[in-house]
Amino acid sequence: MTPDTAAPIRPAELAAYLAARMCHDFISPASAIVSGLDLLEDPTAQDMREDAMGLIGTSARKLADLLAFTRVAFGASASAETFDTRELEKLARGVFSHMRAELDWQVELAGVNKPAARTLLNLAQIAGAALPTGGSARVRAVEEGSSIAIAIEAVGPRARLRPEVLGGLLGEGPGEGLHGHWVQARYVHLFVTDAGGRVFADVAEEKVTLAATIPA
Repeated sequence: MTPDTAAPIRPAELAAYLAARMCHDFISPASAIVSGLDLLEDPTAQDMREDAMGLIGTSARKLADLLAFTRVAFGASASAETFDTRELEKLARGVFSHMRAELDWQVELAGVNKPAARTLLNLAQIAGAALPTGGSARVRAVEEGSSIAIAIEAVGPRARLRPEVLGGLLGEGPGEGLHGHWVQARYVHLFVTDAGGRVFADVAEEKVTLAATIPA
């Protein structure tokens, strides 16, 4: 499928949806850390101290991984314009370590520009979310002439792409779907098209394919 004409959306509205999406991602591990601390302070739950420390450690790592990932995938990441793909892989693996899907990173390019970096991370995360019961997300990127071609295949049982995510990648509104899932896809469509590129998506049985071309 190819991108459709983008439905208009106010910048403030998009920013609000993005902020809500990030808060949703962060609140779960942050709340788990607080729950672990509460257990440590509860004199009647000292027998659960080891479990509490495990909960705090796991949740803190998840929160740190999400924050590092989001800084590049959604933010400006300071003034960087070129990103080392080894660092991008590290960020992606950090997020996938908290997913059921496995990451198969096959990006051979040494570095990519900011739009391509954001596209790689966001599409990889979308692909991982498309595999709720597990599977493999293979990420590839090559330079073709004056463009960077990105292709991600999510293969696994019950592989699926939510309608609002597909619509967002095509530049459509959220419709009846969840805004938190839609806004990431719409954000991808926005910055890819702003860079002069295009986004593609295809859904088949037990397979979701995401792709993009971006000027190098």
